[in-house]
Amino acid sequence: MRTSPWLVFTYAVIIFLGLLIALPNVLPQSVLQRVPTWLPHEQVSLGLDLRGGSHLVLEVDEADLTKERLQSLLQDARRVLREKGIQPKAVVRSQNQIVVTLADATQSDAAVTELKTLANPISTGLSAGQADLDVTANGATITVGFSRAGISANVDNAVQQSLEVIRQRVDQVGVSEPTIQRIGANRVLVQLPGAQDPTRLRQLLGSTAKMSFHMVAPNNQPGPGVTMMQDEEGRSYAVLDRVELSGDRLSDARVSFDPNTHEPVVSFRFDSAGATRFADITRQNVGNPFAIVLDDKVLSAPNIREPITGGSGQISGNFSADSATTLAAMLRAGALPAKLTVIEERTVGADLGADAIKMGIYSGIVGFILVALFIFVLYGTWGVLANIALLIHTILTFSALTLVGATLTLPGIAGVVLGIGLAVDANVLINERIREETRKGKGAFAAIDTGFNRAYSTIIDGNMTALIAAAILFFFGSGPVRGFAVTMALGLIISMFTSVAFVRVAMIEITRRRKYKVLNIRPLIPFSPYDKHIEFMKARFFGVTVSALLSIASVVLFIHPGLNYGVDFRGGIQMSVKTQGAADLAKFREGLDSLGLGEITLQSFGDKSSILVRAQRQEGGEEAQTAAVTKLKAEVAKIDPTATVEGTDVIGPKVSGELAWAGILSVVIASLAMLIYIWVRFEWPFAVGAIVTLVLDVTKAIGFFAITGLDFNLTAIAAILTLVGYSVNDKVVVYDRMRENMRLYKSMPLREIIDKSINETLARSLYTNATAFLALVPMAIWGGSAVSSFAIPMVFGILVAGASSIFIAAPILLFLGDWRRRHAKAATATDGAVEIIPPEQGRPRKSAS
Repeated sequence: MRTSPWLVFTYAVIIFLGLLIALPNVLPQSVLQRVPTWLPHEQVSLGLDLRGGSHLVLEVDEADLTKERLQSLLQDARRVLREKGIQPKAVVRSQNQIVVTLADATQSDAAVTELKTLANPISTGLSAGQADLDVTANGATITVGFSRAGISANVDNAVQQSLEVIRQRVDQVGVSEPTIQRIGANRVLVQLPGAQDPTRLRQLLGSTAKMSFHMVAPNNQPGPGVTMMQDEEGRSYAVLDRVELSGDRLSDARVSFDPNTHEPVVSFRFDSAGATRFADITRQNVGNPFAIVLDDKVLSAPNIREPITGGSGQISGNFSADSATTLAAMLRAGALPAKLTVIEERTVGADLGADAIKMGIYSGIVGFILVALFIFVLYGTWGVLANIALLIHTILTFSALTLVGATLTLPGIAGVVLGIGLAVDANVLINERIREETRKGKGAFAAIDTGFNRAYSTIIDGNMTALIAAAILFFFGSGPVRGFAVTMALGLIISMFTSVAFVRVAMIEITRRRKYKVLNIRPLIPFSPYDKHIEFMKARFFGVTVSALLSIASVVLFIHPGLNYGVDFRGGIQMSVKTQGAADLAKFREGLDSLGLGEITLQSFGDKSSILVRAQRQEGGEEAQTAAVTKLKAEVAKIDPTATVEGTDVIGPKVSGELAWAGILSVVIASLAMLIYIWVRFEWPFAVGAIVTLVLDVTKAIGFFAITGLDFNLTAIAAILTLVGYSVNDKVVVYDRMRENMRLYKSMPLREIIDKSINETLARSLYTNATAFLALVPMAIWGGSAVSSFAIPMVFGILVAGASSIFIAAPILLFLGDWRRRHAKAATATDGAVEIIPPEQGRPRKSAS
């Protein structure tokens, strides 16, 4: 048996290029700068949870946008009717439409024709070409409103414009490497690395910054066409609705300092048309107050002492240097087309990010070493080859992450670590198969060929189930969870090359060069589970009963005391606080409870100097949430001046509801996908056995969350979905052997076939569970709070999945097989026919009676 030299060369080139692409990730910047420019320089981007920064999701306020557009539509409707000599009794806005009442009903058709000219065609989507307005007439009353498609088009346009305005605002304040992108139909994601003040970011990104100049009503008295507004100090002004000059005419805005008070002020300048208009207004209104309005708040209302002809002015107020800089940046960038609401905010301090990198790398390295040592002990010198393949797998994973431009997060590191454990699974399957063929007396090359061929379909089935879970995680997940899905999926795909293709070529070459006649894969420590014949099915009733009782107990725990839902699912505020010494929880609890922010819970973690502060969702919208965060930070500093806030998560009710629903849906869809895949690849009894076992495994995992009090958040959903894939993967190996034995031993009773199959795959089950366990245990211990909701339940789930494959899935399959036989016999007895059921098919087949 020889391997094509071209194949060896191709594999060598792939590995060399992978090493070259991955190398910049381990080189310090000082060394990387000296590397020739023609060599790869790209590094894997680090997520905000690793490098620190802020993550905000903003949503276009559809109601506010529609209100703004209707206000413009109202003015336009009055204008077109006036121009055509159509006299209406009234043109008013009523809820989400404009109502025109005509004095003469005979002018209705003409009015409708003119009002329809205000419509704009929709340019994109399925409704392209349709008008964005609905105009209907009923006698002398005409209603004008945006159609559903028109509202969607308005939102779409607003999001597109908002992206550019936000990008300009971020550029104005000098943030490097920002990520600004659209997500969904009406949302914008903004990620800003580095230390950022969340309150300032909310003001910078969430403020519409619609600036306008109005006259103040005579004697500051309310009346028709007048809106009462307040300034920052609570003073009220009767501002005329008519806009004298729009902020669109501003050409520049800068921060300066008042020469008398030395306080920050914002100096602005108009373009030529704006300067002319500003001069006319000030010339005609000398002695009258003039209101400068920003987002329905009066910034200042100075009296016009003399005409201002230079086209510039100044806004004064109680500005700090930061707030003045922010306002100037917003004015320079222009107004947002609609109000943006911050519905999700996550901030990670740089120190916390550095700690996360350290913990992630250390736990990953320890996990790799533990797995490599285990494989070496298990397979001796042949284990070295498996470990080389594992090292190549890790290198190629990082090179793939670099090539696809993926962002590495802390859960992503967990995905790489889990990928190491799953990659070893293929090597274990192959080596165990080769051992088995060698014990049957086959020569070296025959054992390699048969071992790889028979293990291949099992590896494909196992990886497909895990890939299904990863795909669903990516589709329904967000942020770091998506990063985990990407790294796990890439690891699984790459393992097909390193653990199957590369190892096969290497084994053949080593065997040929060493001229081995027989391939003996011996462990360093003698251990042989192969000659055992344990009658597992004798304990089937005990196993199923214990599992059912544990699952029932888990459901009870789910109901009471219930899960410790994280801020992802219940909304509210979560704050990570670090103190110099041990944190005094009683003192923190007393101080924070006095703020009147509702239920506040404290949790100590790590070295007792880190605490997690959770506050319930505040009533009053996003402004109330922001105010609560400010209060919490101020009180933390008051309680312990040495304390620092290392991270903040603020989740609104809409996002928390969506995340909870997406989490439930993803688990259900994953389970159904597994059911269909197993049904197609095997038969329905196998699928039913796998799904029933899966339900029992998942309920136990839920019970584990309830009894340990671990945060049930997005990372927990990732753990549940990964466990779903892993559990089915574990069962596929046993199922594959059962199917093979059914074909070989057609007359053997099903119970004996199942026992035989479990015994034959017992070593593989023990070893692969051990490798996945060893890979994740360091992360469960040292990974920190960010991955504890993933790593700890996965360690538990691995043990549960291994046991359930033997004591739950197999007994269910036996029960269903016996039921089918009895059902088939009863059916054929009425026909007087003799029934023969080949075990490998599991379906009834009639012979001649």
